[in-house]
Parts: sequence; C-alpha cells; structure tokens
Amino acid sequence: MEILILGGTAWLGREIAAQAVARGHAVTCVARGESGAAASGATLIPVDRSRPDAYDAVPAQEWDAVFEVSWQPGFVRGALAAFGARAKHWSYVSSGNVYEKFDTPGADESAAVRPPFEGDTADRAQYGEAKVACELASTAAVGDRLVIARAGLIGGPGDPSDRAGAWVARAALAPEEPLLVPDSPDLPTAVVDVRDLASWLLDNAESGRTGVFDTVGPAVPFGEWIELVREIGGHTGPVVTASASWLENQEVGQYMGPESLTMWMSDPEYAGWSCRSGQAAGLRHRFRREFLVDVLAYERELGLARERRAGLSLAREKELIAALQS
Repeated sequence: MEILILGGTAWLGREIAAQAVARGHAVTCVARGESGAAASGATLIPVDRSRPDAYDAVPAQEWDAVFEVSWQPGFVRGALAAFGARAKHWSYVSSGNVYEKFDTPGADESAAVRPPFEGDTADRAQYGEAKVACELASTAAVGDRLVIARAGLIGGPGDPSDRAGAWVARAALAPEEPLLVPDSPDLPTAVVDVRDLASWLLDNAESGRTGVFDTVGPAVPFGEWIELVREIGGHTGPVVTASASWLENQEVGQYMGPESLTMWMSDPEYAGWSCRSGQAAGLRHRFRREFLVDVLAYERELGLARERRAGLSLAREKELIAALQS
C-alpha cells in the first residue's frame, strides 16, 4: 500500500509509520520534522501545515491509506481538501474527550458529543470541541472511507506524557519506601498500548473497515493496577492509603500533570472515564504485565529519578505521607 501519514515523526504517528514499513508498505510522512526523524524506511517531506502551500511538495498521487492525528480543525480541513479525493481509506485519530459527559460506566459510541469548535485554531481548553469539529470535517469529506478512533489514555514506550508509566517507575525508583496510594481500589483504570492502537489502525486500512470506534484499554481496578506495578517494579515497602477527600484537601493533582497521582480521578462525573465499552472496535490488547514490563524498561532508559511531566516526586510524596501519619 501507498500510505500517507500527516505527522509521522511524533509518538503515535511514528509508531504507525514503523509498523507500516515493517508490513511492507511504502510510507510517506508529512510533518515539520521537529519532533524527531521519521521511522526507518519511511520518507519524510518537511512541511509547515499552517502555510497555504503546505502540500505543494507532496506527490499528486493516489493514496491507499491516509492517517491524520491533528486536533486543529484548520489543519484537518486543509489535509482533507488536499488529499481526501485521492485517498481510498482515511483514518482520523480522535479522542474520548469528544463526549459531552463521562459519568456512565460502559458507555459506547452512541453517547452525545460536545458542540464543535467553530474556528480553525483552538487552544488546549477547547481540545474536545476541536476534535469534534475535526470528526465532522472528516465525515463530510471522506465519510464512506473513514475510520474515527476515539482514543482513551494512550501509553507504552515513547509516551511523552509520562502518565501511564508513573506508577511502575515510582515502584522501581524507591522500592523500599512507603508508597502513597488513593484509597480507591475499585476505581477503574484504562490505558491502550500505542503499539496495539497503531496495529489496529493499520489492520482497518488494509481491510477497508470503516466506522466510529472507542479505542480504549481494558479496564483494570486501581487496586489490581497497584499490585501489578509493585510486582513488576519490585516494590516491597508499605502501601499507605489516603482518602479522596484528604488528597483533595492537600491539593494533590489528579490523573495527569506534575505532582499528580496519575490515572486517578475522584469526581463522580468522571466515573465512566476509564471504563468505556470499547467492544465495537475489537481491539486486541497485549497483557497488562507485558505492557508494564516494556514501559518500565523505557522509563529506565529515560532515568527513573528524572523530573516528570506526570506523577508525584519522591519529595512531595514523603511530605504527604508525613502529613497523613501525623
């Protein structure tokens, strides 16, 4: 297949490119190239997608499959105008953030979505609305050839957010130190491996499958997740639990960001955030143990003691444990 990836040098796009090359496809990546090199065997065409002549250097040919990951509606519309008519199959990687509510465990693709963002360039606070606008533009242009993947939390080797690797990295960093854990053992967690998501996207492109799908990881209770990361990280120290109300009073971050407890959200309005159905996609997931072993290996490469984009620092964790026990 002749494959065009709008992006292809950052995390998910690069994984799609690498797997596509490994399957024997010819891969062209269109990106600024500032996120890194294209995958080995892929061709990179450097472009600035904000320019009106952005795609002039891209060959005017038929494409068997196009993959788009941008959340800026102007970029998505521009790419659809340039390549939509010449693409046999189009994949748009959207997000679960398109949904209007997250309070229902087991919700599926039929749930209501947010109103679309109306402009071309959105800011981060308008991410969900911007993704809706991108979905609508894609549907209008290539709806009969389109897969929309509403991705949940994506993790795995190469994760730039540090979210899914935070717990196993912490377990390995200080294996004998007390580990602070929210007292929410039944709270669901979910993360889809970037490699599994890329494989699923390529399978659809090869088979011509179309539709809108929630592409989320398998739901794992928080308590089970903690036991697994402790086992793989070699953590033998005590586990110290704190109630959601106490953690909230201490202004501990939730789910993402520096000084946070990742993958944890106490708000009942987000009770369904990490347990959407995902059944329609039929995505094949590697075992969580394999996922975490690979994530820990990647975390070790980066350095377990580095400053993180997500997760508690050891210093902050010790402060919180001391305050809790006093």
